[in-house]
This record gives sequence, structure tokens and C-alpha cells, in this order.
Amino acid sequence: MNKILKLALILFVICAIVAGVLGVVNELTKDRIWEINNQKTIEAFAVVLPADSYTEVEFDKTAFATVDNVNKADGGEGYVVQETFSGAQGMITMVVGVDSDYKCSGISIIEHSETSGLGANAASSSEIGQNFRAQFIGEDENIALSKAGGNIDALAGATITSTAVTNAVATAIQVAKSVA
Repeated sequence: MNKILKLALILFVICAIVAGVLGVVNELTKDRIWEINNQKTIEAFAVVLPADSYTEVEFDKTAFATVDNVNKADGGEGYVVQETFSGAQGMITMVVGVDSDYKCSGISIIEHSETSGLGANAASSSEIGQNFRAQFIGEDENIALSKAGGNIDALAGATITSTAVTNAVATAIQVAKSVA
């Protein structure tokens, strides 16, 4: 019994030290991580709907649960909608540009945990990823995958991711219409 208590105490001390080190590292890096994520978001805004500045607008969060925020381009170019929604392997954070005609002007996936080589292609800079994202430009809220009668070709082996992204674009256009 004494040996078990000694091992438990040693394990507890090791765990406490590791937790303390992780806490310190987190504290030291959290501001830098926030800056990097913020910069990625700013760059994504510029890609999907270029504008000089954006103003965050209020929206009905209960009606659009996946929407994080809606930003109106101050020059009247349209809206940029940021969403976090469920993909095949985890959550996807994406921004969608919605022009003044309520059509998608572009999408940019900021963060995801999709399967490498399959769903991750939606965010990749490869030709596959670029072609997938380009399909959304000019589409309206009735957007759908081709197997459902729409114009969007799903990524091979990534139907769940493709469906989730397509639905998120439709939601972005709907929320933009609701705040207009």
C-alpha cells in the first residue's frame, strides 16, 4: 500500500509540474496567437469582399446560430459573414463575402480540422481547393451541390465537408439579407 501511495504522489507531482509549464506557455503565447488569428481573419475579409473598412452589424443570433458576426462594408460593397459550423471531422471557421446583389463574392476558410487530402482540400491553396472555392462566386441563397440539383461539385471523398460549406454560404446570404 505504501508503494502505491508513493507512485501516486510522484505521478501527481509530475502532472502538476507539466500543467504548470503548459499554463505558463499558454499565458506567454496567447496574445501572439490572437494576433495571428486576427490577421488571418483580416486577410480573409479582403479576399472575399475587398473594402476600405467594415462595420459590425447586429443580427438575430437565434435564427442564425452558426454565424459569429456580420460586417457591412462601409463603401456599400456588401457584407462579410463569419461562421463556425460543423464539418466532417470538427468545426470549420469560414468567412463569406456577400455582394450588394446578395450573391457570394468569395469564401475563405480560416480554420478547420478536416481530413488531410479530402475535406482539407476545401481550404487548401492547391488547384483543387481554389477550383472548389471559385464555384461559389456568383451563387445566391439557393445554392446546392450538383447531386441535389445545384451548381456546386462536391470535393471527391468529402461530401460532408462540401455540404457543410455549401449550407454555410446559403446561411451567410440569408443573414446578410436579414440585416439589410
